[in-house]
Amino acid sequence: MSQFIVTLIVTAISMIVTAKVIPGIVINSVQASLIGAFVFGLVNAIVKPLLILFTLPATILSLGLFLFVVNALCFWLVAYFTPGFEVKGFFDALFGSVLLSLVAGFLNQFFDKSA
Repeated sequence: MSQFIVTLIVTAISMIVTAKVIPGIVINSVQASLIGAFVFGLVNAIVKPLLILFTLPATILSLGLFLFVVNALCFWLVAYFTPGFEVKGFFDALFGSVLLSLVAGFLNQFFDKSA
């Protein structure tokens, strides 16, 4: 359970950093960021595997590059379902999803996942 909370907080911080860097992404509060992190976990667990399965031919033809589009769609979906979290355009979602992954990956290096 504690690892879940750590992951939730790291994702929320990553969302705030992403919103500060990319002007087309707006997060109104820390609460919106925490809700967005929770919704992000749900979308990644439920929706993303289905999207990957349905877009498998496009992913294979693009040598995996279409997964960036899938990540952007998931990021946009999180913004749609999270009050106080807004993504203004597709390219904002695309760059936001990449930056969110980078920041979250960087921050996760500081926490021991075996505990």
